[in-house]
Amino acid sequence: MTQVSGIMQKNVIAINHDKNALDASVILKEKEISFLVIIKDKKPISLVSERDIARKIADDDLQESSLQLEKIMSENFKWVEPTTEIEFAVQKMLNNNIKRLIVLDEKLVGAITQTD
Repeated sequence: MTQVSGIMQKNVIAINHDKNALDASVILKEKEISFLVIIKDKKPISLVSERDIARKIADDDLQESSLQLEKIMSENFKWVEPTTEIEFAVQKMLNNNIKRLIVLDEKLVGAITQTD
């Protein structure tokens, strides 16, 4: 069976937890990606996606520059190790109704998404 390390995206972009939605949006646009890993004290603590940002701004009629990432980051943060079997990772995504998993090996090493 194939492990997550064989299909994961290795160049995952992270952003510090104390940044705002505008900071995240600029990175998302520049890098042409759909999500960022949020880090605190050099450790991944959550994710934020384009969709998270758009929904929160629309729901609460806020400006991106006033919206802290900690207020909108995903609460359903899940991860796997690089040696995790793909089938287990897929099941974890299905069971938790999530589209992305972070891959950790004592530090951030990658991510997998539904489309991977």
